[in-house]
Amino acid sequence: MLVSDGLHLSRFALAALLERHEGVRVVGSAESNYAALEFAELHRPDVAIISFEGEDSEAVSSAEKIANLGCRSMLLTTAVTRSVVRQAFATGIGGIVERSVSPRQFVDAIHRVHQGERVFDAELTVAALNNSDCPLNRREFAVLEYVARGDTVVEIAAGMHLSQGTVRNYLSSMVAKLGARNRIDALRIARDSRWI
Repeated sequence: MLVSDGLHLSRFALAALLERHEGVRVVGSAESNYAALEFAELHRPDVAIISFEGEDSEAVSSAEKIANLGCRSMLLTTAVTRSVVRQAFATGIGGIVERSVSPRQFVDAIHRVHQGERVFDAELTVAALNNSDCPLNRREFAVLEYVARGDTVVEIAAGMHLSQGTVRNYLSSMVAKLGARNRIDALRIARDSRWI
């Protein structure tokens, strides 16, 4: 098993916790997503645990690349957004575990991922995949995800292959549907609702 965490103490504590459990052997640790991917390419661990916070798309991308190598990968996080769940679920990532779970639940999730199961919180996954309570349509939601990354109208238009006027229309519609004051307030509402 590979443990990747940018914080030395956290990485050490995770490795020590896992080593205490029978059937789990930590074969490496990495302090960055790049180092985790490099280690996985060279050593092919059975499972890679990638710690990340919030919307670290680089960590999600690394976990996906590790999964594509034939290794199982899991994300360990304090909080997770629906967009991360959607991205992880749509790729080969084995699961997402929140740091609030007990050590027993964490180790159980690792064993399940190792056996080929996928470990995602059912309620969050269903909400992420259909966003049934989100009033935005697919295009408005896509624009909102660009806004969350800090992109400008020009960048959103280029990224979505739309005119700037069309992007502004989507932004206005999104703000109105969410009852927001502006696009920043709309982003806050979406984050509070864990839509992104």
